[in-house]
Amino acid sequence: MAVRAERVSATREQILAAAERLFAEHGVFAVSNRQVSEAAGQGNNTAVGYHFGTKADLVRAIVRKHTERIERIRQGMVAEAGRSAEVRDWVACLVRPVAEHLAALGNPTWFARFGAQVMTDPTLRDIMIDEALTSPSLRQMLDGLHRCLPELPAEVRAERADMARQLMIHMCAERERALADGLPTPRSSWHDAATGLIDAITGMWLAPVTPEPRTN
Repeated sequence: MAVRAERVSATREQILAAAERLFAEHGVFAVSNRQVSEAAGQGNNTAVGYHFGTKADLVRAIVRKHTERIERIRQGMVAEAGRSAEVRDWVACLVRPVAEHLAALGNPTWFARFGAQVMTDPTLRDIMIDEALTSPSLRQMLDGLHRCLPELPAEVRAERADMARQLMIHMCAERERALADGLPTPRSSWHDAATGLIDAITGMWLAPVTPEPRTN
């Protein structure tokens, strides 16, 4: 039984790795379960469905595999931030866990590009939001950030949260793509790239708010 369990676990990991790479490079719905099975070295073309169910279930499993590790890093950072009144400290809690995770994976990685593909797909976007963007530590990060900006109108908060998320997702994906292709990047490491993102996102949160013109 133990040997079979190990074999099943290894097969699942092979499928997850193959699917993540193919989805990142080609888009989720451009890749069939058959292609994923072949890339994972599975002779049975129904292996994906057998181990994961639907394609949405497979996407959720990939997201969960990474976000569990990111969550552990962020929990430590949020605890260290405590009751900080500095916007930058809370923005760092958003950005650095993802950058640290990608750095730890080595090169090439596919998760950032996979995330960008999923977030632009209306049928899969909710999976990414449910799994990656509603974690306990992320909610604590947002609470800390909002305490630093009590005067910011609710609609501006929502708008800038969307901007921050888009900037982080797509800048990480662009850096990951450049590294995989052996192209130059503006920053030499994921740590430095995170610093640049933190600078930009902090500036965005602290930017002035132009009042809406009054209408008669």
